[in-house]
Amino acid sequence: MTHDPALRASDTDRDRVAAVLGEALATGRLTSVEHADRLEAAYTAKTVGELVPLTTDLPDVTASRPPETVEQQTIRSTFSKIIRKGRWVASRHTTLAVTFGAMIVDLSEAVLPGREVTLECDARFAKLIVRVPDNAHVIDEGGSTFGKRNVTGGSAGDGPLIRITGVSMFSKVIVSRGVTDWNLR
Repeated sequence: MTHDPALRASDTDRDRVAAVLGEALATGRLTSVEHADRLEAAYTAKTVGELVPLTTDLPDVTASRPPETVEQQTIRSTFSKIIRKGRWVASRHTTLAVTFGAMIVDLSEAVLPGREVTLECDARFAKLIVRVPDNAHVIDEGGSTFGKRNVTGGSAGDGPLIRITGVSMFSKVIVSRGVTDWNLR
C-alpha cells in the first residue's frame, strides 16, 4: 500500500487491511463489534489515508503469512461428518468436498479474507449445508444431478459476495442465512 494519503485506495489496499483486521479478530486483538466496524470502514474507504488509522494499533501479519494459506483451502469429508463453525479464517477459494457423508460450514462468524469468497461445493451421495452472513450476496453458479439444491440469494445489506460453484450428485446442498432455512427433511 502506498503511503500517500490522498491517493485513491484500490481493492488490493482494502483487502490487505481486511486481512490484518481478520487476523486481529482471530487472535483476540479485536472484538467482533470492533472488527465489523473497522471492516465496514475499510470497504467504504475512498483514499489510502482513510485506511491507515484502521490498522495503526495492530501488527501487520500479512507479510509473514504465505499467500496460499489465505487464497485456497479444502475441507474434505468422506464417510464422516464435519462441522466448521464459530470464529475461523476462511479462504478466498474454499473447496467443500463431501462423499458419502455430511458437512456443515457456518460462515456467519468466520473471518472472511475479502469482499468476494468462492465456495466450490462438490457433494457426492451426501448432505452439505452452508450458512452465510445475513448481509451476504450469494450467487449460485453450481449444478446438481439427481439431488436437491437450495441456495438463498441476495440481500439488502452491503456484505460480502459469496459465489457458490461446483456440482452435486445424489446429494442435498443447502446455502442459507439462518438455521431455520436448513429444511433438513
